[in-house]
Amino acid sequence: MNHREHGVEELCAAGEKLYERALRDGHLPAAEAAEAPCLTGLGLLHPAVDDLARLEPVAPAAVLNRFLRTSRARITEERRREDRLLQLFAPLLHTGRRDAPADTPTLRLLSGTEAINRAIGDAMAEAASEVCCVQPNTHYHDERGRIAQSRSLERDQALLDRGGRLRTLYQHTQRHLPLIRARYESLRGRAEARTLDELPDRQIIIDRAVAFLPADDDQRLALEVRHPALLGFFSTAFDRLWHLATPMYPQAVQPPSLGGVTPRQRAIAALLVEGHTDAVVAERLGMNVRTARLHIAKLAAALGSESRAQLGYLIGRSGILDQER
Repeated sequence: MNHREHGVEELCAAGEKLYERALRDGHLPAAEAAEAPCLTGLGLLHPAVDDLARLEPVAPAAVLNRFLRTSRARITEERRREDRLLQLFAPLLHTGRRDAPADTPTLRLLSGTEAINRAIGDAMAEAASEVCCVQPNTHYHDERGRIAQSRSLERDQALLDRGGRLRTLYQHTQRHLPLIRARYESLRGRAEARTLDELPDRQIIIDRAVAFLPADDDQRLALEVRHPALLGFFSTAFDRLWHLATPMYPQAVQPPSLGGVTPRQRAIAALLVEGHTDAVVAERLGMNVRTARLHIAKLAAALGSESRAQLGYLIGRSGILDQER
């Protein structure tokens, strides 16, 4: 029987059934697990010490913690690679021959909200298969934000009506925002959303043929990318972040707390040991400074810290960051 290789997030039906049985019974004959070699390959089952013909299950919490162990390192590396890429190409946007061919450029700088929205709308109108979005710290408190929300909702629904797929990454702080929840309750079709503590800058990847990225801090400039190599990079980075993210819609998953420390507090702890201020922690995780300080205070109480200097030491000694990764 051929068994397709896959990751733990795509656990095959046979593997899932056998793993559940092993958890229920406490063990599984090794011969019966032969139809799902992924269980031992992924470390979900291991041979019993006293009987190699018997496999015993690894606790789901331990498996989850192991696979999440490298998530923050991967996210950080993707952010660094994207930053280096943008730093490399940003100075080159205004260079080039004046007599270059007039066909579709591989890189184009868009200026102004209307020009950006028009370009995104034109590309979305031609989308046939999938749109992937990264939306860090998205809020719609003002009139301009609400108009943008309405426009994107119409574009997304048109894509879904054509049979396309929509995948969006948000920060964890946004998973309970009423407008975000209402958005997905109103969409009809293959719309999915997941969340991470930290995300790279906002981006939209359409059919892996064109991507839109911010080119300045106030969202007045955007970069339209049609270069195949860059699109491949952005698409691969998105897929990796997607597999590391926590499902939010259509079925939400709550990340586990470890040792009384919540996932949000672990994310804050990772930034504190890097030496970041409260303001930077809040900005990176998409929350206000007051909320960040409240989480820091709860983290200090959970670890028994009496000072900021002691907190960093206790975070390192506690092993909570090793548990997360």
